[in-house]
Amino acid sequence: MAKIAFIGLGNMGGPMAANLCKAQHHVMAFDLSDGAVAQAVEKGAHKAATAAAAVKDAEIVVTMLPAGKHVREVYEKDVLPNVAKGALLIDCSTIDVESAVQAHGLAAKHGAASVDAPVSGGTGGAKAATLTFMAGGSEPAFAAAKPVLEKMGKKIVHCGGAGAGQAAKICNNMILGISM
Repeated sequence: MAKIAFIGLGNMGGPMAANLCKAQHHVMAFDLSDGAVAQAVEKGAHKAATAAAAVKDAEIVVTMLPAGKHVREVYEKDVLPNVAKGALLIDCSTIDVESAVQAHGLAAKHGAASVDAPVSGGTGGAKAATLTFMAGGSEPAFAAAKPVLEKMGKKIVHCGGAGAGQAAKICNNMILGISM
């Protein structure tokens, strides 16, 4: 059972955090929406008053945020000043490649392993733990993240180095758009 901080409990993050709770992980949950946190607590998570408090004792930090600026901001202000060195950071947000690469750089400066792992599969996949994760990061970071990602998804693909998960997700979205 890992100690996991989960930041961002929206339509995708909430069910993903619930699946980590089902897998018996100790999940500290934070979101700007009190209602989203309350729902996560109902599913077995523990409430964190702030993002900084959520990561305090975490071995793994999962973020699922709206945009690159949010990921960079939460890493700079809340996660990295408060998480233990050697922690694993997994960003599941769909963001721009540049922000993902910057997040990896911030993590590396702090001594944390990191993976950008955006998802495909929608809210149904998030609830059913059948998401596809397209992961970018080093081989050791991916190997560490994979068991956690497997609790939230069915297909986990290592796409390459920092930012490669986001690049694969952009291609996935482009193909989806073309086929529509």
